[in-house]
Amino acid sequence: MPYFEHAGCQLYYEDHGQGEPLLLVHGLGSSIQDWEYQLPHLHQQRRVVAVDLRGHGRSDKPRERYSMAAFAADVAALIEQLDLPPVHLVGISMGGMVGFQLGVDRPELLRSLCIVNSAPEVKAKSAADWWMLAKRWSLSRLLSLQTIGKGLGRLLFPLPEQAELRAKVEQRWPQNDKRAYLASLDAIIGWGVRERLAAITCPTLVISGDRDYTPVAAKQAYVAELPNARLVVIERSRHATPMDQPDRFNAVLDDFLAQVEQPQPQHDNKDPQPC
Repeated sequence: MPYFEHAGCQLYYEDHGQGEPLLLVHGLGSSIQDWEYQLPHLHQQRRVVAVDLRGHGRSDKPRERYSMAAFAADVAALIEQLDLPPVHLVGISMGGMVGFQLGVDRPELLRSLCIVNSAPEVKAKSAADWWMLAKRWSLSRLLSLQTIGKGLGRLLFPLPEQAELRAKVEQRWPQNDKRAYLASLDAIIGWGVRERLAAITCPTLVISGDRDYTPVAAKQAYVAELPNARLVVIERSRHATPMDQPDRFNAVLDDFLAQVEQPQPQHDNKDPQPC
């Protein structure tokens, strides 16, 4: 099982296939396992690297404060460790936040960016926002991981035919380290890079489930602030779009990557521009 070390932390990753490199970054309380409907499909055509962020999965869970900048630095270190050219990065939820952070800190490492059900900031801007964040912070500390997993399973996959997906969440969530889980949640609350989005000039795809926690309008607003971005809304999907609509998600991602990888016409009076 491959590991690499960065900032005193052993981080687990998987590396499959050959071709253009694509890097998958999971969300809060998740791991590489949550890309199970993407990995077999994606590595048929390209090199796919997936990582367990610090505090998650099979990576170390250091007893320290976590930050989005540190998560992004870990991902940057993995890209450099593997000597990869600029990568296509796909991040869901907190993994999308890591993608945003990497995009503003190290834009030269990205060929493209795909953000799934995420945002470039998690900041309270109203009384309702303060209440929602305070409630989430408090309940995460008061409730057991088993109880959180059961509630999350019902929230993400409420349909009768989604019983197998609910069971996956209920089984996987208690496997988290509670202290690392809370440290990761603390890294999210109050974080933001929205004022720096102009630095992300590579092609960017934002994917939103039509029934995600945050409304589509919120994604439309920040997509308009990105220099080279577009939004795709996937219907009948909540927060875990790669799991509840895997075929549609994979098709949308394939189409985006094909467009990015299409050779661009060269002009005699211009040098090729990196994204």
